[in-house]
Amino acid sequence: MKKFFEEFKTFILRGNIVELAIGVIIGGAFNGLVTSLLDNIISPIIGCFNVGGFNSIHIKIWNANLYIGAFITDVVNFLIMALVVFLMLKGVMKLMSLAKKEKEAAPPEPSKEEVLLTEIRDLLKEQNKK
Repeated sequence: MKKFFEEFKTFILRGNIVELAIGVIIGGAFNGLVTSLLDNIISPIIGCFNVGGFNSIHIKIWNANLYIGAFITDVVNFLIMALVVFLMLKGVMKLMSLAKKEKEAAPPEPSKEEVLLTEIRDLLKEQNKK
């Protein structure tokens, strides 16, 4: 049982799991922000043409009410969230590519031994030509 808890501790404290947990928490908070934006600003502006508000726009088919306004609100909510995630991912990928280019752009200078060996090689090539 002790080994199980040690493995679980190692799993939980791995960097990826902690980063994922932080991402989920921030995502939940951001979801609340986008929902508030839609419910309190965008939907009232769109719904000003309807007396009951945008979410109450519906189509009645026999005894069923199809709430088209609420569905459209959820679609807009999804699109805003997807756009923000896309932009964040694009930014992170750009930062990662810049860091990778910096690592690749600066090759290390040759050591003294490498310079000396290169000179010896070049001298041997000249002697073989003669």
